[in-house]
Amino acid sequence: MSKLTAACIQLRSSDDAQQNTLIASDLIRQAQARGARLIATPENTCLMAPDGGAKLAMSETEERDPSLPKFCDLAHELKIWLLIGSLAIRLPGGKTANRSYLIDPSGRIAARYDKIHLFDVDLPSGETYRESNTVEPGDHLVTAETDFGRLGLTICYDLRFPQLYRALAKAGAEIISVPSAFTQTTGEAHWHVLLRARAIETGAFILAPAQGGRHANGRETFGHSLIIDPWGAILAEGGTEPGIILAELDLGKVAAVRARIPALRHDRPFT
Repeated sequence: MSKLTAACIQLRSSDDAQQNTLIASDLIRQAQARGARLIATPENTCLMAPDGGAKLAMSETEERDPSLPKFCDLAHELKIWLLIGSLAIRLPGGKTANRSYLIDPSGRIAARYDKIHLFDVDLPSGETYRESNTVEPGDHLVTAETDFGRLGLTICYDLRFPQLYRALAKAGAEIISVPSAFTQTTGEAHWHVLLRARAIETGAFILAPAQGGRHANGRETFGHSLIIDPWGAILAEGGTEPGIILAELDLGKVAAVRARIPALRHDRPFT
């Protein structure tokens, strides 16, 4: 399949996981009705808790997570590839994984990716984040073969580490997902330029579904979900409200762009 319609779902999730699941599911249905065969949701799809401790307390193991089987059933019903940007999954060591799931049209989990780079920062605005206090980082890159090409998985803060994206491209990724919950401060400064740079550097399509707006816990996220082509052109962009963006992806453009600028083949060792 050389062309497909892809969609990003933009959310404003709260700490009500059941309600968040219902809202996300409704938007996924709407996107499928508009022709999307690959649909991606943002980071923290089902839970934007007041803080990391609250999220940890509300998380479940993968086997007991209430939303995951619902999303698997939905993918099967709609016959779509569904990328759930991330869920907080409780691990044996007492922390959670910030885990992305790719679900195939049969409802099977085709890939899992645990966020590698954790958001531990003190922003000039006074905002402080310590994701590592409650989250265990992943340690390996993940790609998945689909019926439209190879998909590479990343999450949010990973965006600032271009070496991960280059490795995904060299592993054959033609589309890279970047589900996110960027802060308003960092989003205004860096969201567009970083995503366009990752598309240009890898010669891949970028799907970046985002959280957007002021959440019930007071946190404000940037929104502006984006779909970007391998040349760095923005194909679709959201605002700050929950909703759907769609674009047609011509996968033939990946090979064409990589042939035009063969930077992935020009890496050289250096000291």
